[in-house]
Amino acid sequence: MTGNGMSEDHHHHHGSGRVLLWSLVFTTAFAVVELLGGLLANSLALLSDAGHMLTDSSALAIGAIASWLAVRPASARHSFGLQRAEVLGALINVLFMLGVVVAVAVAAVQRLTQPQDVAGMPVIVIAAIGLGVNLTVAWILIQGEQTLNVRGALLHVFGDLLGSVAALVAGTVIVLTGWTPIDPILSLFVAILILWSAGRLLREVLRVLMEGVPRHIDAHEVGDTLARVRGVRAVHDLHIWTLSSSSYALAAHVEIDGIAAWERILPALQALLRERFGIAHSTLQPETERIRNACDADPTCGHVGHAR
Repeated sequence: MTGNGMSEDHHHHHGSGRVLLWSLVFTTAFAVVELLGGLLANSLALLSDAGHMLTDSSALAIGAIASWLAVRPASARHSFGLQRAEVLGALINVLFMLGVVVAVAVAAVQRLTQPQDVAGMPVIVIAAIGLGVNLTVAWILIQGEQTLNVRGALLHVFGDLLGSVAALVAGTVIVLTGWTPIDPILSLFVAILILWSAGRLLREVLRVLMEGVPRHIDAHEVGDTLARVRGVRAVHDLHIWTLSSSSYALAAHVEIDGIAAWERILPALQALLRERFGIAHSTLQPETERIRNACDADPTCGHVGHAR
């Protein structure tokens, strides 16, 4: 790990932790207000959004803790540090969201089969305030580094924002028409939207945990680019994976004509990886003709990026 890489990672996670903490303060404060308002108005739209926001508070707290852990220095036990903490935080956020979706869906179905009276005007007032709070929190999060943790928090906030809009519409319809089924119907609609977004984030988290190549990086392009560096014959046994949202790692075997040239080739390869692909953590093993011949005799030694 280069000194610059450590500094940049620390800055990214420190910034994301700060915006998560500010978002936590706003979200927790209004969640209590919305919960009391939902009970007063007997509105499922408000209650589900309050539950969503309380879940957001827990998720934001987890995200802030994960961001703090992510900047802890590497140790003998964790050689890459605790950068993956943000990925685990994002995974917990997704699981929380799935729980909220199930709870809202069950309550909505019950309300549809057994309609209840809802006080429309309090719903409108509280939902309008909630919309403003959610827009403020979303703006705070967007200003921060877009790590998986922050994106997970944004997912929660956008869900809250949709919940506030749904509650605002539900309250308006109830005041104008008295049709109370609109309350559970819109709650169910928001739950479906949240489920779709949670599924997208879950796929990305699983991609990281399964050591997948970062979505924006083409492994073949990386191998071919490295193989075009002067003195490099080919690159093989190439592996690229994600450490955190802003940190990637690479390991590869590099075939060269002679070991004497490695002192010049290695810095060129590392600079190319950092500047073109954003890969700051690289482990490159040089191979001479003798080692290359042994590799060619091994059917498990695949090639990515061939000699010029």
